[in-house]
Amino acid sequence: MGAVTLDVLTTAGILFIVSAGLMVILGVMKLINFAHGAFLTAGGYVAYVAGKAGLDPWLAIPIAGVVGIMVGLVIERLVIRRLYHRPLDAILATWGLGVVISQLFSLTFGRGVQFAPSPLKGTTSLIGIDYSAYRLALTVIAVLLALSLSALLRYTRFGLNARAVIANEGLARGLGIDSGKVRSVTFGLGAGLACAAGALITPLLSVDPNMGLPWLVNSFMLVMISGVSFPSLLFASLILGGAQVLVSTYVSPVIGGMIIVILAALILRFRPRGLSRA
Repeated sequence: MGAVTLDVLTTAGILFIVSAGLMVILGVMKLINFAHGAFLTAGGYVAYVAGKAGLDPWLAIPIAGVVGIMVGLVIERLVIRRLYHRPLDAILATWGLGVVISQLFSLTFGRGVQFAPSPLKGTTSLIGIDYSAYRLALTVIAVLLALSLSALLRYTRFGLNARAVIANEGLARGLGIDSGKVRSVTFGLGAGLACAAGALITPLLSVDPNMGLPWLVNSFMLVMISGVSFPSLLFASLILGGAQVLVSTYVSPVIGGMIIVILAALILRFRPRGLSRA
């Protein structure tokens, strides 16, 4: 039972890390970024290339984040910025970008599975159980990330401007806030978080051109039931991720793989505004 508890906690941490970038973009820009899975995959390949180059695996994570920010800023400038008032077109554009990026990875690295080295190897003893040291580290990273992002939105000038844009973009512009700059920085930050997340999770799994697609689906469902709230996203990751672990362990791994989508759909059916609001 102790190992299952640790599985629940670490799975929740991983889900939060993977979903945070999508939450940032949806919260501020009201844009569902279907290229999120491609950004996760990009981070995975950064970790793979860094490992092949002999770099410290920890170094691959900030490198992936910087790559994601740069690519995100370029995409926002060239593609997304023109579609802010055409939300359906923006969704289709990000979906198309995801497909294009995936095909570029296929052409560059092939369709085979690649592996990246883990920053932490082996196990550590916790509550009398030998458990993956890296999965435990990811759980700590998830909590720190939740605190950092909440502090960013609450206590910084960017966070103040972003919350103003979320609440009423027209009024925010009237107060002199450059909403275009806020959107640009937001998309870059969300893309950077997604790439860093891809680099973080790849040592636990593997990377291939379609690696990000399953994570995209789960991230989308978690964000939809969380509202614009990182604590709520962390809570949703714990509840739904825990359900996934329990169902996979005691019922069926196949059903477990679908449980996040099923539970999120039920929550939205009875609480259309999600978990963060009454």
